[in-house]
Amino acid sequence: MKPRHDEAETLLEHPGQRETAPSAATDGESAVPLRPRSSGRPTMHDVARHAGVSLKTVSRVINDEPVVAKATADRVLAAIAALGFERNDLARSLRQGRSSTTIGLVIEDFGNPFYSLIAQGVESVARARDYMVITGSCAEDPHTEREFVHSMIRRRVDALILVAPGGDSDHRWLLQGGIPLVFLDRPPFAIEADTVLLDNAGGARAAVEHLIAHGHRRIAYVGDPASLFTSAERLRGFHAALADAGLAADPALVRQEAQHPEDAERAVRELLTLPRRRRPTAIFTGNNRHTVGALRALRGSAHRVALVGFDDFELADLLAVPTTVIRYDAARMGEEAARLAFSRLDGDDEPPRRMVLPTGLVPRGSGEVTPE
Repeated sequence: MKPRHDEAETLLEHPGQRETAPSAATDGESAVPLRPRSSGRPTMHDVARHAGVSLKTVSRVINDEPVVAKATADRVLAAIAALGFERNDLARSLRQGRSSTTIGLVIEDFGNPFYSLIAQGVESVARARDYMVITGSCAEDPHTEREFVHSMIRRRVDALILVAPGGDSDHRWLLQGGIPLVFLDRPPFAIEADTVLLDNAGGARAAVEHLIAHGHRRIAYVGDPASLFTSAERLRGFHAALADAGLAADPALVRQEAQHPEDAERAVRELLTLPRRRRPTAIFTGNNRHTVGALRALRGSAHRVALVGFDDFELADLLAVPTTVIRYDAARMGEEAARLAFSRLDGDDEPPRRMVLPTGLVPRGSGEVTPE
């Protein structure tokens, strides 16, 4: 059923008294007849009554059509300002069969600067196209992810950009939405879709090679559970660097149960209690939260331990021993994902793309500590 104009154009709530329209129209068309309305959000009908013009004239002014006399247009604009009316672009576009001009973005954690920068990148590209971004955080929960996605689809988002939760959550159900999908940081499971990733293995390899070059042979890895794609890739790079150097990996030095800074802090404290011949002289941490936990454990430690972390973080360069990190452009990840989404919206029907962005090592001091 086609919505009425007052339903489709209703927008922000603006309490206040309604003024009666003049008794006669002054724009050459029939003014909207007066009828009582309950207090609530101003509509195009309210603007028409306030200005003493027809609903069609209000529509023409709102859509910037040149056929309305300037004096009449000024009166309509004054009524819009007085009532606080704002056009409902979503309802208008849906009524006209156009897109909702919104992009859905589902990430893991708003509190992590990595995801904040990704969101900024997506928004910068969306704004340039006059699109809004609706964002939700699923906190590694597939059920929450599904709820967010269904909610966004109901709101008619034009495309979805997702950071998939860990594990082997099947994403085939997403194909039912029939809208462009782009995955960020982690590839989808059981489907093919556009994906923007980091060179996780290459970054980890560079970190461990750097530690080996400074004389370390017992190097520990503290990271996320192996079920996460990023963690598995970083562990692969860790092992590759050791193998290239002819070093055997010690399973006791690999801790992949850390999900929070407290977990990483506990893991590093345990590593520091190992006998001297097995205790690590260097640690590679899998992300910024793990690095923070490791720094807490190393603070005040009697052991001199080198540290390289994957992900840069705020104030890392201002610590007593500045932290050496693997750095990359998180905002660019969001930008590239948004560009892929808009490419699909513009009609690109090429096979799904996988984009891998580079990482680089930033030596600051902690990764250059030599073994005792």
